[in-house]
Amino acid sequence: MKALAERRCAPCANDAAPLAPDAASRLLEQLDCWSFAEGGKIIERRYRFPDFAAALAFVDQVGALAEAEGHHPDFSFGWGYVTLSLHTHAIGGLHENDFILAARIDALNASR
Repeated sequence: MKALAERRCAPCANDAAPLAPDAASRLLEQLDCWSFAEGGKIIERRYRFPDFAAALAFVDQVGALAEAEGHHPDFSFGWGYVTLSLHTHAIGGLHENDFILAARIDALNASR
């Protein structure tokens, strides 16, 4: 199977079931520094930056990636940090797309 960062998000049917906890845990093991939140319905990560401008630039890059993938994280950011939360709104939980986008975001951050 391709590494998560090499994959693309696929459209998710509204009637798709959220990932089972064991499947979500296996996917989370492939990510660095991401953790479960909201009882395992969300994954999130906090990134650190040297200043506000760098954090904002990262938000802009992630936004462009999210638009290209058709899958959008929730952002919280300020001076020196960005916190991203991912879940699939349409199914009220985690989908494989959340882990794919997380890995692609990590790759984007690594290339900075």
